[in-house]
Amino acid sequence: MISLDEACRVLAQIAPLRLAESWDNVGLLVGDRRGSISRVITCLTITPPVVAEAMEQSADLIVAHHPLPFKPLQRITSDTTTGRMLLELIRSGVAIYSAHTAFDSAAGGINQMWAERLQLTNTRPLIPESEEEPVDTDSVGSGRYGLLTSKTSLQQLAQNAAGSVGAKAPRLVGSADQHVQKVALACGSGGSFLSAAKRRGCDVMVTGEATFHTCLEAEASEIGLVLLGHYWSERFAMESLAEELGRELAGLTVWASREERDPVAAVAQKH
Repeated sequence: MISLDEACRVLAQIAPLRLAESWDNVGLLVGDRRGSISRVITCLTITPPVVAEAMEQSADLIVAHHPLPFKPLQRITSDTTTGRMLLELIRSGVAIYSAHTAFDSAAGGINQMWAERLQLTNTRPLIPESEEEPVDTDSVGSGRYGLLTSKTSLQQLAQNAAGSVGAKAPRLVGSADQHVQKVALACGSGGSFLSAAKRRGCDVMVTGEATFHTCLEAEASEIGLVLLGHYWSERFAMESLAEELGRELAGLTVWASREERDPVAAVAQKH
């Protein structure tokens, strides 16, 4: 067993909390730093099935990408799903930690993982942490962009990205056969990064989801979009994080939630 505080320190080294967006809620959200932990579960989002799994498996800590709570709460009661989950976790002594946008932007975070999965070269942050410092491949900041080793079609890029994480039904904005090479990356709901991708001269942006109006703007700007689904654009990283925590925190049992599922399902087509 180790202290919860030690686990928090390791997590803050992996994803420095100073990198989080100003609107975010990151770090230790529930728990006593002086307590001891031995079993840790990672997940994208804390949901009732994840809470049930944590209870059944006697987890001491949930490392969730999406914060719970995210916004300030006036009350914690069993009248809401959020309240019921928090009450159950607190009663059972289960701590909650979230790095969220800090993990998105970290040097080895989710967007950098995507750059490596797609084998991009000359990778840079879309929005560097500091515009005053030289921007190199070790820089941190929001999003990423870089070059594919050769031009490919928008459809092929979508298939490669989706296949690497098991996404079932990626969607496209733009012509499926248009050639792309300069790729922007913004995991999750990345529509707000479209203007940055445009400034960097990107041909396409790979993200989880985007609003209808962002899709229209991308189409008008002739920038392709690959929409993998919010879940698929980030869940794989929580599996990688579980493996990293297992290496960094010897003696702990760490696993990625086995019960978590994408709430959005593709409709089966009749033939």
